[in-house]
Amino acid sequence: MTAKRSALFPALLLALAGLSPVAAAQPGELPETIKRPELRVCSDPNNLPFSNRAGEGFENQLAELVADELGKEVRYEWHAQRRGFLRNTLNAGKCDIVMGTPHLGMLATTRSYYNSTYVFLSRADRNLTFSSMKAPELQDLTIGVHLIGDDGANTPPAHALGEQGIVDNVEGFMIYGDYREDSPPSRLVKAVARDEIDVAAVWGPLAGYYAARSAVPLRLVPITDTLDYMPMLFQYPIAMGVRKTDPFLKNQLNEFIYQNGEEIQALLERYNIPLAGRMEPVILGGGPG
Repeated sequence: MTAKRSALFPALLLALAGLSPVAAAQPGELPETIKRPELRVCSDPNNLPFSNRAGEGFENQLAELVADELGKEVRYEWHAQRRGFLRNTLNAGKCDIVMGTPHLGMLATTRSYYNSTYVFLSRADRNLTFSSMKAPELQDLTIGVHLIGDDGANTPPAHALGEQGIVDNVEGFMIYGDYREDSPPSRLVKAVARDEIDVAAVWGPLAGYYAARSAVPLRLVPITDTLDYMPMLFQYPIAMGVRKTDPFLKNQLNEFIYQNGEEIQALLERYNIPLAGRMEPVILGGGPG
């Protein structure tokens, strides 16, 4: 990384519930988040492509870039990204930054560093090229969606299909899944590759990462025709999040994002993260898996 001045989303929405204030630094006092030598990151140890304990996720790699810029070392507070994630990590004062979050009022969020979208994912040999949530083909295909299962708060595609009465041919995959398995949400993508379902409506970063590593070529098509489902969104700008009492750290992170846009873009490309507004239908995979 070039030396610069060193002073510089779906399930997460539920996991972020329960944030409350933490005491702010007094005027003129340098905050602890700035003084300490570690960049303390709240992270899931089993959630690729975002993060894992081995540091293989793109959020792990991004955290290393940030820490290098700030002259710090990364230290993780590991916790499954489920309900209570923030309550037990950021809000408990055990860590200071969430590397990827939608813009939520309960957090101080940075400028967005990427904007992704839900996609239709299918085997390339099925030749399913539709992009619309209102495509007539959806009436007859077996469709996989992630379910959150908390008071009916499920993913946007699951809600949109339900509003159209498309229910009997929908197969739900719990987004939390079996945590004994590697990256439980990936089960939905793997079900497409194994031809267990015809098509999945899935969050783009998850689809792109695992499709590129599939032994079977998979087609990703950005989902369109979603305006009728507003205010429900199918595209989300993603930022970094800190406590509202940490404006200094937020400013440092904003400066990092501003100064390192090309490196961040290259990182996202290495992980095959679909970017909303810039993504065309694409076929990925077909290698050794």
